Amino acid sequence: MTTGKLFILSAPSGAGKTTLLKRVMADLPGLAFSVSHTTRLPRPGEEDGVDYHFVSREQFEEMREQGLFLEWAEVHGNLYGTSRPAVLAQLESGLDVVLDIDVQGAAILRNSAAIAAVSLFITPPSLQELERRLRGRGTDSEETILLRLKNARVEMQAALDYEYLIVNARLEQAIDTLRAIVIAERSRGHRLPTGQPIEMLSEL
Repeated sequence: MTTGKLFILSAPSGAGKTTLLKRVMADLPGLAFSVSHTTRLPRPGEEDGVDYHFVSREQFEEMREQGLFLEWAEVHGNLYGTSRPAVLAQLESGLDVVLDIDVQGAAILRNSAAIAAVSLFITPPSLQELERRLRGRGTDSEETILLRLKNARVEMQAALDYEYLIVNARLEQAIDTLRAIVIAERSRGHRLPTGQPIEMLSEL
């Protein structure tokens, strides 16, 4: 069984990361999303176990003490963590796994020898465009928008630490770029764009 590859994906809130991921995952088979645990409340339309595993702070801290997270971080006053057993099980089944995590968690994984990963950062074309998108969502208070913009300035400074940088100025172009990166990484691992191993090489 071919072991899958781990993809770390980070972006400021409002950069369009979720839209890009959904489109690419619909196009490419063998690509799985790692559902993170969080202590924040669900937003309208979010489902437990689909978008996040929504847990209490006490539950999260218990899992952390048991060493069940590959990484964890506190963002906007809420805790987020990636389940170690769940990700390893997905990779061992041959799936490529996408982690949607913040720059703190990404730095932890990049500096960890425990698991290899490909890192990608998605950025808006400008902070002005990011503010327009955040306000256009109509889901956040003024205080939350200002906090997200403040955090975005810090997060975007970490963009050069990632292997790949995608500017989401034009949605279709950004989707094509993300898809191409996944396919290229699969090719580097002697796999087809579908994620399946290239069997003919073993017959030569």
